[in-house]
Parts: sequence; structure tokens; C-alpha cells
Amino acid sequence: MKPSIAMITLGVDNLEASLRFYRDGMGLATEGIMGTEFEHGAVVFFELKGGLKLALWPRDSLAHDTKLPVLPSSPTSFAIAHNVGSKAEVDEVMAQASKSGASVTKPAQDTFWGGYGGYFQDPDGHLWEVVWNPDWQIEA
Repeated sequence: MKPSIAMITLGVDNLEASLRFYRDGMGLATEGIMGTEFEHGAVVFFELKGGLKLALWPRDSLAHDTKLPVLPSSPTSFAIAHNVGSKAEVDEVMAQASKSGASVTKPAQDTFWGGYGGYFQDPDGHLWEVVWNPDWQIEA
């Protein structure tokens, strides 16, 4: 397998509410919900840096497509890291997430490895880490 990930799909319980959180609250650009003409087809796509896409798809549709049952989610099974260029930017994104309805699970603070970061959960409980790493150069 070549190290090339094109899309991260998050299973969500309420597609409209998740769309509002990511588009209106967090400021991610999207064309909105598409695919509603297909059974289990309604989905939202967001363009991220480097050609990566973030998709929101109802959990029951994801379960249907994968032939797996819908099970309770565990926020500690998976985390998405959003790396930023400064401590101030970590604080800004964490505040934006909180204002938009996210649950802050760990306020931003200095890390044991020399960085600065915190965690929040989106309305469906997906865990996001917002972090500044002094050894990484982040493109604007």
C-alpha cells in the first residue's frame, strides 16, 4: 500500500447538524449535502489541504455500505490532529470549536514533548486534537 490517504469519512448521527458545525461553526467550505437522490447516498464533502477530503456520511449509511452493524462509537478509538502554526492559533481554533458546539475534553496546554495542544469532540463525539509542534513548519 502506498502512503496516500485521499479522504477521511466520519459517520454522523445527524447530517444537517454536522454540516452546520463544520461549515458554519468551523468555517470549512462545502457545496453542502449531495447524493440525496440515492438511498444511503446523502453525504457532505469538505476540501482540505493537500487534496485531502473530509466526508460526513450518516452512520446508518456507512454501516449499510460496509455490511457492518451500527455500534456505539468510542471517541478514544480514533483522533484527527489539526496542526497549526502557533500557540495562539491553537487557542483560536479551540475557542471556535467550543463556540460552535464542540465539547472541549482537554483545554489547550503545554505538552510533555514541548508542544502545545488540546482536544475537543464534535457533535457526534469525534475527537480532534488541535496542536502546535515547534519542530514542524506548517504552511499558511
